[in-house]
Amino acid sequence: MYLIEAKRTLAENVNEYVIAAPAAARNAKPGQFVILRVDAEGERVPFTICDINRTLGTVTILVQTVGATTAKLAELGAGDGIADFVGPLGNPTDLTGYDKVMLVGGGIGGAVIYPQAKYLASVGKPATVVLGARNESLLMYEREMSNFASALHIMTDDGSKGGKGFVTDKVRELLGKEKYDVVMAVGPLMMMKAVCDVTREFGVHTIVSMNSVMVDGTGMCGCCRVTVGGERKYACVDGPEFDGHLVDFDEARLRAGFYKEQEAEHMCRIRGGKK
Repeated sequence: MYLIEAKRTLAENVNEYVIAAPAAARNAKPGQFVILRVDAEGERVPFTICDINRTLGTVTILVQTVGATTAKLAELGAGDGIADFVGPLGNPTDLTGYDKVMLVGGGIGGAVIYPQAKYLASVGKPATVVLGARNESLLMYEREMSNFASALHIMTDDGSKGGKGFVTDKVRELLGKEKYDVVMAVGPLMMMKAVCDVTREFGVHTIVSMNSVMVDGTGMCGCCRVTVGGERKYACVDGPEFDGHLVDFDEARLRAGFYKEQEAEHMCRIRGGKK
């Protein structure tokens, strides 16, 4: 069992978990992910690592309650244990070749770019960060990010915090003023696609993180396949990060919805037949 050291709620149906996992913490790097099972009968679900404490031997993940497994996890708190916690998996983010970096996070994607922001600050190349959400209550890691970003820009759909509009509005504005070596965008599929559409106009290399449906995390099941540059790739072993200008986002969006009916049925059973 892996102990939940701490839990905090960051927004409605969004919880942060600090998990005691010394081996994973010792080896994890920004951009990688873990796969966990809440209990011995549970399904395997991937979550991107959003913070690492090697001294304490903990790994932090952010979880949005959207399905059966995340609903089970939401019932647990500090002091409870989860059955399996496997990682780090996937390839770490490689930003070593870039000096001027923009990190863009949409919704809980803000937590995913947080370790990259910490790393870049630690090597003397703090990034420009753009965080976006539907409203102020859904902004993730704003306070933490401000400690490491060279500049932090906030965008909300309703204007409740920062600028009113989408992250793409701010990305376009910033690219029109300064030259960036790379943009890294993490968030909902269509948000990442929209960012790529903007950066393509400016000829700026863009990295996205594909949080696809996974089962084993080793490339054997094939569930997480994505098309990148016309070639079949697997997010778990070839990614999870890819050149955003080469990703087939329309195909990825269709694949992401494959199991919605089964998930809804499972949730119905968990809730005793109540939808």
